[in-house]
Amino acid sequence: MEQPCRTEHTVSVGADMVPGMGTEVVRYKYRLRPDALAERALIEEWHRCRFLWNEAVHQQKTGRKPNFTKLGTMLTETRARSSWLREGSQVAQQQMLRTYAQALDASFTVKGRGRPRYKARKKALPSLEYTRRGFRIRDEQLVPKGVTMPVVWSRDLPSEPSSVRITRDSLGYWWASFVVTRERQLIPAVEEDSRVGIDWGVTQTATATDEQFDLPHAEYRRRCSAELAKSQKRMARRRRGKGQAPSKGYQQARRQVAKVHKKAARQNRHDGRAWATRVVDEHQLLAVEDFKPKFLAKSHMARKAADAAVATMKRELVERGRRAGRKVVLVRPAYTTMTCSGCFARAEQPLGLGERIFRCWACGHTACRDRNAAGVILAVAERGHTGVDDVGHWGPPPSGGGSGAV
Repeated sequence: MEQPCRTEHTVSVGADMVPGMGTEVVRYKYRLRPDALAERALIEEWHRCRFLWNEAVHQQKTGRKPNFTKLGTMLTETRARSSWLREGSQVAQQQMLRTYAQALDASFTVKGRGRPRYKARKKALPSLEYTRRGFRIRDEQLVPKGVTMPVVWSRDLPSEPSSVRITRDSLGYWWASFVVTRERQLIPAVEEDSRVGIDWGVTQTATATDEQFDLPHAEYRRRCSAELAKSQKRMARRRRGKGQAPSKGYQQARRQVAKVHKKAARQNRHDGRAWATRVVDEHQLLAVEDFKPKFLAKSHMARKAADAAVATMKRELVERGRRAGRKVVLVRPAYTTMTCSGCFARAEQPLGLGERIFRCWACGHTACRDRNAAGVILAVAERGHTGVDDVGHWGPPPSGGGSGAV
């Protein structure tokens, strides 16, 4: 049997394990191998769904305020007029409009989330979603409307899938992501007072209060930079003028660029999962800096910050911690590098990025800048807060004992 296309950590059953409670809803992802006819049908279905998405965006831009009810009415009327739309799956088209309605609602309620945009024919990657009445699994093949595709069953499904999302990545590979229900996995039993603080950075991706849980900066993208630059130059040379169809050589060069990017991303994701599993298995309280690396995109650290993949590491740690039933506290990063983890005194001036040692003016405490910040983050979380300013005074945590930060 082939190896699973998605790496998952498996906990072996032992004397120090406790069973998880209940069930959980997860996604199981598998590789698809559609033939030329099936791939053509999937692309046609995607164009129909993309047309409906763009029509919904147009309605929103013209001030008609579409919701899912209005979009459903629009779909019924449009399918009645268009034989091209009737050739496709109504389920996939409904799900596309449902996704649009959810994205539009989130743009009003989630900070920083923009309005849904048009999906360009040459830029947007295909993505189709089917509920249970829109597909079947027959003879170990996935059968949405009018399409039959072999699936690489790298592992068994734990239950009947409630929905499936079919996507194509930048390398041209097709994937099926099934939503299933499974029993919660066994998790290690840890002491209630086991806790760790995590500070994110660029020089070192993650600095913990306990140095054995630090995550060094692997610099995978920097290692691929020479190969990436060579592929990008080849792609630029083979680019045709505006309005002309891309050549086969250009498509090959673009695929090579995507392959290099995917390689670095996979390596970062693998390291993040292994590190997050190790941290979660050893601690009950995870105090994590709520760091948002988006602002670094316009600084001189943009390339190194992207290479560190802080957002990926943070997402893996938070998701695995919550899935394992750990207490995860996100602490705002404001003043964490200016505050002493020993006496909680705050420096008058921010530390420059070149200054890697923190020295407290009040108590004389000296520590690594990032290690001190991790200690402050943990101390804030121990006191039940999410920001340095929320802590009125410095004292022992409610559970007793110090934070063990330094």
